[in-house]
Amino acid sequence: MKTILGKKIGMTQIFAESGEVIPVTVIQAGPEVVTQVKTVEKDGYNAVQVGFEDQKPQRVNKPMTGHFAKSGVAPKKYLAEFAVCDGESYEVGQEITVADFEVGTKVDVTGTSKGKGTQGNIKRHGHHRGPMTHGSKHKRLHGALAAGTYPSRVFKGNKSPGRMGRDKVTVQNVVLVKVDTDRNLMLVKGAVPGGKGSLVRVRSAVKGQGK
Repeated sequence: MKTILGKKIGMTQIFAESGEVIPVTVIQAGPEVVTQVKTVEKDGYNAVQVGFEDQKPQRVNKPMTGHFAKSGVAPKKYLAEFAVCDGESYEVGQEITVADFEVGTKVDVTGTSKGKGTQGNIKRHGHHRGPMTHGSKHKRLHGALAAGTYPSRVFKGNKSPGRMGRDKVTVQNVVLVKVDTDRNLMLVKGAVPGGKGSLVRVRSAVKGQGK
């Protein structure tokens, strides 16, 4: 399964040959470098560790400096590990670019959604508001949470105000509309999680590839 790290640049639109307007998200993906290969014989499982975006050497601690030196790779800002079927198909120092992905295929994009802070039940869960007139004191508050006599407590999982956003979110079966190998750009149809400049992971779609 092909996987690559990238940064969300923003959204724009392009025109298809038929004249159709396609909303797309621009992702600057890679190039990423393989920093470590893990195998069943040595580590107990098959995986590959990759590094994305160069980092200043003075901002890397001693253990990570040694790790990069052992791999012969320049220090990277982001490290991620992906499970693979056969770790022997990768080698340390190998570069992974957007050229490995084909236009028209479907991908899954994982990112961190925008943080909204503490929000009320209307914005967080889409609840209805109360009456806005005739002296109502129940405009944007949540309704009854539990009966007084029994069970005289609030059940777990009750939808209430609280922290909203900044969660790991994956959108599946996103069509890869265009690939720019010269500028390491990927254009995927529609929106993806996260704000501008946030880190995202793009991989081949787990399901729905042939649909």
